[in-house]
Amino acid sequence: MKLRFYSIKMIIKSIGLNGKAQYASWVVRLSTNSHISCATQIPSTKRFISTSPTQCTSLIPRASSLVAASPPNLKPYLQLMRVDKPIGTWLLYWPCTWSIAMATPAGQLPSLYMLTLFGTGAFLMRSAGCVINDLWDKDFDKKVERTKLRPLACGSLTEKQAVGLLAGLLSSSLAILLQLNWFSVAVGASSMALVVGYPLAKRYTYWPQFILGATLNWSVLIAWAEMGHIKDFGIFLPLYTATILHTVIYDTIYSHQDKADDIMIGVKSTALRLGEDTKKWLSAFGVGTVASLTACGMASDQTWPYYVALAATTAQLGWQVGTVDIDNGSDCWDKFKSNSWMGIILFSGIVASTLLKENEDSKELKNKLKVAEDEMDDVTVN
Repeated sequence: MKLRFYSIKMIIKSIGLNGKAQYASWVVRLSTNSHISCATQIPSTKRFISTSPTQCTSLIPRASSLVAASPPNLKPYLQLMRVDKPIGTWLLYWPCTWSIAMATPAGQLPSLYMLTLFGTGAFLMRSAGCVINDLWDKDFDKKVERTKLRPLACGSLTEKQAVGLLAGLLSSSLAILLQLNWFSVAVGASSMALVVGYPLAKRYTYWPQFILGATLNWSVLIAWAEMGHIKDFGIFLPLYTATILHTVIYDTIYSHQDKADDIMIGVKSTALRLGEDTKKWLSAFGVGTVASLTACGMASDQTWPYYVALAATTAQLGWQVGTVDIDNGSDCWDKFKSNSWMGIILFSGIVASTLLKENEDSKELKNKLKVAEDEMDDVTVN
């Protein structure tokens, strides 16, 4: 036991958790885990959102409250799908909306049908991705403080039940995908290699966040293909690049919650690779994100609202990278969640920018009127 605690102490020191109080909390938590059942364990407040009654109440129930109030036989399925933590769905959905809004014809609002279709797809595919991830990682999850209560890790669901749920989610996702044109279907189906492969990447590379970014934001390419603009490489490729870099930023912050556990179980991440240099690297990725979004805006003839939103996006990225405490799990979680605001800001900017654009017919009509006016002026002068 002494050797175990000494090893834990050395690991904690290696990642910067040197305070006596922090070390004591780790020792107490680790030493008591074996005496607490899966059903009665209480998550660490360092890693989870507080559900204290002192928090402000809302007329709209939280997703976590809905899951908590669900029937006992349904609850583990909803937890496996992460229905109680919708931030993942939002982070998957916002890049879809950027792509749809950017591909919308000038002077028009984005299609509500397309936004709804991709929103449903984002929910289903995020849920399917979580099931796949937990099937791969259930043995690891049992050893990680933040994940040991997941249904497969604690035994509230069996692998057979999880595979059955996965089959239903993938079938539903396919039904959504089949509403699109066949080229979009082919683009969407090709993402399954990434969806299945991401959990494996954590075992072999310290850069799995790049694989995750390519996976989560594949919908940018699907939307662009569906909207009929797949040849506009100068627009959708910078957009796709920006979304990948953005994912690397927020998921690196997210993975700092688990770095001590990851060291012990041998899982790799950018949090471990970058260590104390995390903020420097994330700043560079942030510059790349903004540069790619700028290039995308210029290539797609965006108007001033887009660049106002981009400035706000830049400020938001700068704030979260500059102020995040990578040794504080709660702060990492809060910064991670804040990225949904970036999604809202940029989507609103693209929509407003597109409404202010002149479509090609309007431009052509204005040019004809100008030519006619010039001809009339010449006749009058002569």
